[in-house]
This record gives sequence, C-alpha cells and structure tokens, in this order.
Amino acid sequence: MRSVSENATPGFLVWRLSMKWRVAMDRALAPLSLTHAQYSLVASLYGMHRDGRQPSQRQLADHTGLEALYVSKLARALEAAGLVDRTRDPADPRAVRLTLTAEGREITRRAIGVVQDLLDQLLEPLGGLAGERTKAFSHELATLLDVPLDPSQETTYSQREHSEKEQS
Repeated sequence: MRSVSENATPGFLVWRLSMKWRVAMDRALAPLSLTHAQYSLVASLYGMHRDGRQPSQRQLADHTGLEALYVSKLARALEAAGLVDRTRDPADPRAVRLTLTAEGREITRRAIGVVQDLLDQLLEPLGGLAGERTKAFSHELATLLDVPLDPSQETTYSQREHSEKEQS
C-alpha cells in the first residue's frame, strides 16, 4: 500500500516529492557543511564558471529560480564560509558578481559527486539517473517549469540576459 493517496493531485505530489528530496539533500550535504539551497548556488556557479561566465547575484537568482534577496543572503553566508567571493561589478556598481574560491570549487566538486549518487538512488525506481523513464520524467518536469506563472509579466532568463548585454 502506498503512503500517498492514489487520488492526490499532481501539485500535492510535486510538493511532497520536493520536500522529501530536499530533506534527503540536506542530510547528504550536511557533512560538507552545505544546505540544499547553498548547493543550488555553488553547483550553478560552478557550471556557469565552467561555461566562462561570472554571473551577478541577479543572474544566479534567475538561473536557480530563487528570489534575489535569498540568493544575496546565501551568497553572504557562503562568502563567510570561504566558498564564494562577492565583488562589485565595475560596469554596474549595483551588481555583485560571484566566483567560487579554490576551497569553494573543491567542496562543490565533492558535493556534486554526493548529489549524483543520491539522485541515482532516489531515481532508482525509474531506472536510475541515466534511465529512459528518468529522462522522460525530466522532460515532463521541464515542460511544466517552462510555463510562466503570469505570461504577461514573466520574462525568461535569456531575455533578461540579452537586455543586459544591450545595455552594456
């Protein structure tokens, strides 16, 4: 017998799954002194740096889907822990650029390995991280994430990024 009702709404199931995974991530990342939210920032920052980008806090907020004020708070905590450097953007003194420190890169590499192992475990019922059902599941989730909450006010990350480049 399943612990969640067969008649549960998709919204309830997504919420329950996200809570379950967040708890699992927090527990798995605790030995590295990271929370799931902090991991979201450092892993995204790691990937963006690998692609040659040094994002602003705003760009990182857009990328992660977190509120800009929350990203700022997390970035300050990560800076205090010695994992992130925050510097003013010389072209825009209002913007703060983020980079991983050497220690931040090392911790992030380790954390990515921990998270990959955890995701493989959590996704085992769908064939693991590389499974076909997992790929289809990811596609369906991405489809839902692409739907704007308010189409008249929603701008995509790429539209904002393009606008920022034009202003430079």
